[in-house]
Amino acid sequence: MLKNAFRHQAGHIMCPEAPFPSVDAIAPMKLLERCPDYSETPLHHQTVEGLDATFFVKDERQRMGLGSFKALGAAYVIAHLAQQRDVSKEVFITASAGNHGLSVAAGAKIFGAKAVVYLSSSVPERFAERLRAHGAEVCRAGDDYEASMIAAVKRAGDHGWTLLSDTSWAGYTELPHRLMEGYLVMAAEAVRQMPEPPTHIFLQAGVGGLAAACAAYFRTAWGDDPRIIVVEPVAAAALHDAIADGQLVTVSGPVSNMGRLDCKEASMIALNGLARDADDFMLMTDEYVANAMLCLDAIGLGTTPSGGAGLVAAMSDQVDLPKDSRVLVILSEEA
Repeated sequence: MLKNAFRHQAGHIMCPEAPFPSVDAIAPMKLLERCPDYSETPLHHQTVEGLDATFFVKDERQRMGLGSFKALGAAYVIAHLAQQRDVSKEVFITASAGNHGLSVAAGAKIFGAKAVVYLSSSVPERFAERLRAHGAEVCRAGDDYEASMIAAVKRAGDHGWTLLSDTSWAGYTELPHRLMEGYLVMAAEAVRQMPEPPTHIFLQAGVGGLAAACAAYFRTAWGDDPRIIVVEPVAAAALHDAIADGQLVTVSGPVSNMGRLDCKEASMIALNGLARDADDFMLMTDEYVANAMLCLDAIGLGTTPSGGAGLVAAMSDQVDLPKDSRVLVILSEEA
């Protein structure tokens, strides 16, 4: 467990080239409420044998028929752009580990646009099939997320297409900033649903979009009291190592079974937000998280290692939760 040395350093900006996450949940909520597929996802009150803490699980497994919180992101960006211009002739291109691509594909389909999604060789073919079912053109490039992103960026530039990534870097922040704003709908729902503020919040992270958006909103709603812990794979400790080094870093490691969290460089926007809002950064091994999936299945919370990483971390022996803790976690995707 790494304590965040930047947590209470007022005015510190980890990446000056990028903004902090938005906390405006009203704008995406107004737009998404007009979508016939939108409905509030449940918050489960869960007890775990052997632990005194009470767990509150925000369940995103059925979000808008796409099976992931990512449905709130790219589709919201495309809907927002469609309010300003006709996007029906446009091509939206991205790289994805699966769920972000589904949101791009679904959003493009709604407004008559085209989606092109690059996947690395490590992404299962079943995700490619789901993307094609939503009308996306699927391309394979490279052995990891970063390689597929490089290919998507190049093709976007070659053809003048709109790159719609869920991560940000120097010179590319506007669309990912709005995309993260979409995730605030989930955070706002959770705040309304919680019977009282949590004492601990565990947020899994890949590039950090979910974690940073939620952490920013939760701080606005609940202040400094909840302890916010960011959870990453040992194989992809991009945020953890950036906080340890005090700067954006690129990490290396094997492919993680937490595929949607297997990102070797953090989003600049997310790093800014989490350096300000997170208390701790925690790493989980693939083996530990994979073994815990049967436990989640047994209590009706079946998901993937990526989707359950936050909950598994909260239940692990790395954490000593005080008696009567109220723990908020996000079950981010279906199995």
